Amino acid sequence: MAKKGNRVQVILECTEHKSTGLPGTSRYISNKNKKNTPERLELKKYNPILRKVTVHKEIK
Repeated sequence: MAKKGNRVQVILECTEHKSTGLPGTSRYISNKNKKNTPERLELKKYNPILRKVTVHKEIK
């Protein structure tokens, strides 16, 4: 039997894009370990619509 892991797939969405009013969204899919990082994940990723690196936060 395969054992259940602590790794879960999370979706990261850009925080700056909502305030600009431009169409579309910048989202990335990543993995995290629930046991080591129980809080929401925040990473700096590239937003192709804004053409710059912005903060992306985990959404539910």
